[in-house]
Amino acid sequence: MNAEFFTALELLEKEKGIPADYMIEKIEAALISAYKKEYGTGNVRVLIDPVKKDVRVYQQKEVVEEVENPELQISLADARAIAKKYTLGSVVETEVKTKNFRRLSAAAAKSVIIQGIREGERRVMQEAYENKHEEIITATVSKIDPDTGNVVLDTGTSRAVLLRSEQIPGETFHVDDKIKVFVMEVNKESRGPIVTLSRVHAGLVRRMFELEIPEIADGIVLVKGVAREAGSRTKISVMSRDPDVDPVGACIGNHGSRISAIVDELRGEKVDVVKYSEQTEEYVAAALAPANVRSVTMTGERACRVLVDPDQLSLAIGKEGQNARLAARLTGCKIDIKGSDDEPDDPEGDA
Repeated sequence: MNAEFFTALELLEKEKGIPADYMIEKIEAALISAYKKEYGTGNVRVLIDPVKKDVRVYQQKEVVEEVENPELQISLADARAIAKKYTLGSVVETEVKTKNFRRLSAAAAKSVIIQGIREGERRVMQEAYENKHEEIITATVSKIDPDTGNVVLDTGTSRAVLLRSEQIPGETFHVDDKIKVFVMEVNKESRGPIVTLSRVHAGLVRRMFELEIPEIADGIVLVKGVAREAGSRTKISVMSRDPDVDPVGACIGNHGSRISAIVDELRGEKVDVVKYSEQTEEYVAAALAPANVRSVTMTGERACRVLVDPDQLSLAIGKEGQNARLAARLTGCKIDIKGSDDEPDDPEGDA
């Protein structure tokens, strides 16, 4: 029986990654719980020896002159009837055979062990996800809930849910699809989902560029900022540490060859790659692409006025103000866009 028990521990460690030491602690607690259900209060010691493959439970009683609590104490005379070595204050240990535990006590022990296995599995998965926090993982679609739209993913280490709210608007999935997801949060609490995955987080785009663009992976080109409205448009700013390397060209590639894989994964989302500049005026002008900007004038520490030709005004502002809004988020500036024929107090184009 003991040999089978330790073999089971080895299998748990090998197959589920639950350390044997962790499970031994849980099993000790289970046996103590079973003992107390069987015998009530009392002191008990559990000995689990993986080397000798031995499990024993001992009832402990203190040797006293006069017994007041027979569950905790034993008289000197009774103790010396067991062994002459005992003196007042000694502890007498009597082995309790676990096979004698009643069904109720055994069931309680089993429940504690099962709970320990679940907690161990959760801890192993948490540690695995912590190593992937704010990284991209590739997962396989295993189930789609038709009512909620939530998608159950097989991440390789466990199953996790991609909530509808964390999916790119308009995208559809099929069972066995392989998709990239961003590990947004790892829950260290005992309740709730272990991990929160996302396809709408700006970090997804940042990490995809780091994975797909060799110059970014090598540290030659740096990602300075990302502003995203998932499913519609993303603006990402980049700079080069090497004056001979064009950061925008490196990200886009010949005829868009490099960025196309990213756009495909984002289900056709438009991606504007912007050259970062320490000069705020230059940075804002670049961030408003694809519009051509005539001039940028700073009107405050983080505020500016942008002048564009009339035919560029709607392009600079974008549909429902999206282009200006993303440019403002990317640069951290309040942007006031004006057509060259506008009156100075025309409020149109604020972002």
